[in-house]
Amino acid sequence: MAAARLASLDFGIDIVSEADLPLDQIIQGDCVEVLNGLPENSIDLIFADPPYNLQLQQELWRPNMTRVDAVDDEWDQFADFAAYDAFTEAWLRACRRVLKETGAIWVIGSYHNIFRVGRLMQDIGFWILNDVVWIKTNPMPNFRGVRFTNAHETLIWAQKKRGARYTFNYQAMKRLHSDASKGGGTGKQMRSDWELPLCTGDERLKLNGQKAHATQKPEGLLYRVILASSNPGDVVLDPFFGTGTTGAVAKKLHRHWIGIERDDTYLSLASQRLAAVQPSQFKQEVFVFKSKRSRPRIPFGALLERSLLRPGQTLYFGLKGEVKAQVLADGSLKWDSFVGSIHQVASRIKNAPCNGWEHWYYEDPRTGQRRVIDELRERMRQESS
Repeated sequence: MAAARLASLDFGIDIVSEADLPLDQIIQGDCVEVLNGLPENSIDLIFADPPYNLQLQQELWRPNMTRVDAVDDEWDQFADFAAYDAFTEAWLRACRRVLKETGAIWVIGSYHNIFRVGRLMQDIGFWILNDVVWIKTNPMPNFRGVRFTNAHETLIWAQKKRGARYTFNYQAMKRLHSDASKGGGTGKQMRSDWELPLCTGDERLKLNGQKAHATQKPEGLLYRVILASSNPGDVVLDPFFGTGTTGAVAKKLHRHWIGIERDDTYLSLASQRLAAVQPSQFKQEVFVFKSKRSRPRIPFGALLERSLLRPGQTLYFGLKGEVKAQVLADGSLKWDSFVGSIHQVASRIKNAPCNGWEHWYYEDPRTGQRRVIDELRERMRQESS
């Protein structure tokens, strides 16, 4: 790390021990060189927005004859695919070295590069968990009219080691995606197609009235990535820090961050941006989301013992479903001639694995409305805590 200069927001820190992490700092230098100077197995999460190698052959013009401010920076230009592949493999290997065994990485790209990136990720040992499509609600048109409007980018989410434990705040993402007017407040699983606008307006950093960075990502995109796959106190690293979106969102969500950036202008803008971020006071109930699996186990029969449900009561499969089952005194359900647990009966109805807590509804005697039985389980957990 000797060749790298630290641009710390905590001015006065200019030397970092090889044994320590430069938390909440921007390191100026080549990302591979800097990554190779960091301790192995030390980073929880990496978000990488590498050069796309767009291979633009000519200027782009709008119908009103104004020039499109496209990505034509030196950092996005490579001699050929072989040069780009060598560059990509080098930084991916360096990222994998610093990730913890339980760590994960997100890489974003366009059709120009994401397929090459994905192949290299698999070749060097990453295990892909999901690909996510960022659907741009306000994409740039295809001004020449020779192709479809390019309205999306792809993110690859991968873990360092197949089968290792990794962070996924499933319930938090489910709630973030939920519509309280549908599904009884339980929400729906967040899907792998994310509809978000481009970075515009006050969020877009500018210099002399022009975009400061051609590919600045919206904070909403990083909010989902960081909230989904890290926890407060984790270390989030961005090897292509740019104007600091990853660090800004990580700071707001009470994660540590490390940025690597070689460009003086981007580094200066990112430093100013990060210095201005004032995260809200940390409160565990605001930022920490425990998975349901980590909570005390409540058997379905306990709802009968506490008189929250009663033997003989009817449960409904779905908020508006017509399929019914009867609660038996031993905590099982009877549907037609089939008897089993809330999960077994639900799985038989769907002909697929099914979490009964989220699919069976009871009729609230006070309102006559259906409510999901998982609310009763949560009430018992709160009363016993």
